[in-house]
Amino acid sequence: MPVYSSLAHALAEALVDVLRFIEGSEDEQMDPDDAVKVLEGVAYLVSKLSSDQRSELIDLLGTMTEAESDPARREFLEGFPEGFGLLDDVA
Repeated sequence: MPVYSSLAHALAEALVDVLRFIEGSEDEQMDPDDAVKVLEGVAYLVSKLSSDQRSELIDLLGTMTEAESDPARREFLEGFPEGFGLLDDVA
């Protein structure tokens, strides 16, 4: 039995982990300008998703949030849809 229910779920988990690491990195760990470029790049890509794709990702993030036991990761997941522009123009 796979760990994740779908490829989308596995990729969303990986994306969240990478973005959480970047957002929480100190200047010594990652150049702040590079961090902003990556975060803004993801927000841009998310803005190009169709309404159905955004809704699917929001639902998946909700499922991930409900299953999360780490309070810090749960907080990041809760803020992800708004922080990365998923809630803009969702029908």
